[in-house]
Amino acid sequence: MRGILDRFEDNNKAVILIEETKEEVVIPVDELPNGSSENTYFIMEKIDDKYQIVSIDEATTQKEAEETSDLMAKLRAKSKGSKFKKKQ
Repeated sequence: MRGILDRFEDNNKAVILIEETKEEVVIPVDELPNGSSENTYFIMEKIDDKYQIVSIDEATTQKEAEETSDLMAKLRAKSKGSKFKKKQ
């Protein structure tokens, strides 16, 4: 199964969203694999009702980052700027 690192919280905790089960898992930041950042995808497994990170899913992380970048580029290309005029 797959999870995505959604956010970091103030108390050195990381929130991972499990896509398949629609669950939220909170783990200490120091348990994350090296190189983890927001929007990093993980391959996860559930052992005795507890989720564990097996590894970073590099392919999915890269693919999703590219799709997000493409969408942002399209939105910027469509933008005609602000409808408000700058006061000089």
